[in-house]
Amino acid sequence: MTERATYATVYVGAQLAPEGEELALDWADDAGDRTDDFEFEVSTDDPREAYLEIQAFDVAEYGHEVLVNGDALTGFDFPPNDGWQLWTDTVSGAELREGTNTLAIARDADTEDAFAVGTVRVHWKEPVDG
Repeated sequence: MTERATYATVYVGAQLAPEGEELALDWADDAGDRTDDFEFEVSTDDPREAYLEIQAFDVAEYGHEVLVNGDALTGFDFPPNDGWQLWTDTVSGAELREGTNTLAIARDADTEDAFAVGTVRVHWKEPVDG
């Protein structure tokens, strides 16, 4: 079977921080402990080998989560890193579905970590007829 790779880009543009703290980033909206749900479209009923590329800034702790369609991905979703990083995370523990999907970021509220997320790109493969 022939497959093609495709993706959706989701601009999150949010900083997640404990109440009363912020990173003073003019491009990032304050999201508190969890962002809103951001929608993206999947063009197949059979998405395969899905993964995310996540732009993150100043992550200090491991416990933060990426939620796809309300379900947290398994494993750790952001490794600690000073400054910017581009992190890849497989979509496991959650499933993409044809049509509208959602993506959200949740901060581990048991930490004092303040970090930001720029753009998330969701990748998958889909079967192609012919």
